[in-house]
Amino acid sequence: MTRTIVASATREIVIGFDQPFCVIGERINPTGRKKLAAEMQAGNFETVIKDALEQAAAGATMLDVNAGVTSVNPNETEPGLLVQTLEIVQGLVDLPLAIDSSVTAAIEAGLKVAKGRPLVNSVTGEEEKLEAILPLVAKYNVPVVAISNDETGISMDPDVRFAVAKKIVERAMDYGIKPEDVVVDPLVMPIGALGDAGRQVFALLRRLREELKVNTTCGLSNISFGLPHRHGINAGFIPMVIGAGMTSAIMNPCRPQEMEAVHAANVLAGTDPNCTQWIMKYRDHKPAEAGSTAAAAAPAAAPAGGRRGGRAARAGSGASNA
Repeated sequence: MTRTIVASATREIVIGFDQPFCVIGERINPTGRKKLAAEMQAGNFETVIKDALEQAAAGATMLDVNAGVTSVNPNETEPGLLVQTLEIVQGLVDLPLAIDSSVTAAIEAGLKVAKGRPLVNSVTGEEEKLEAILPLVAKYNVPVVAISNDETGISMDPDVRFAVAKKIVERAMDYGIKPEDVVVDPLVMPIGALGDAGRQVFALLRRLREELKVNTTCGLSNISFGLPHRHGINAGFIPMVIGAGMTSAIMNPCRPQEMEAVHAANVLAGTDPNCTQWIMKYRDHKPAEAGSTAAAAAPAAAPAGGRRGGRAARAGSGASNA
């Protein structure tokens, strides 16, 4: 059975088909969060601290840490900021961390200070990235997220994305990196733009599990990009991808509806034996009074003759880290 081990200084987590779903908290990421980016650039980590503590309290299995605040000279600015952010976060919580950066120098700097066994996020199938990232992964003996795109971009053909994933796994083995230390991101597409995005990823996950025997992850909220009530779509997506073989996801653990779906899927998949975790979490749960949920969720009346929100509102709702 494939088992990917990640660890903090004091806690070890196993990602695997026979394990509870691994929730990788997404919030410590300034992408699409102008206020957070400005704070981090100014040396203010109040929101980082708040997000780390809240995600841990909400039940995250591990935390993703990204410090990509600017596209201007990231090779110079990002390594130091990522190191500072990692040190703050691992001083607050005992969860394993994912070092999230597209800057090779930042990943290496992060690996030097990260305690335990962090997850590197990420490498793609591009030759330049493979040659830069895989030696670091091998040197520090850590697992890595493999994103299924290459120099040609993101293919709409799931067979092509599978071929890229296979290529990365095979190249990793050339560096002595075992397949269980490659966590494949099959790239979830927005269902609002690509109607068969769900079916595509379910089929791809089954192939990754059965043929490559690798663990998998994704940016969970990509599936609902551009749609209203995104958390409803996300919550429906979670048990379906888990059933298809996905073993982790980068998501917001502070959304109760989505975390309920995770906990329920663990029960139904048999990774919460005797429903122990479900009972501990929900034994005192009080359901909402009849009608209150529907009333709270009802949108305000849209202006006559127009679609609610329009293109601008839909675009604004797309930031997964909002």
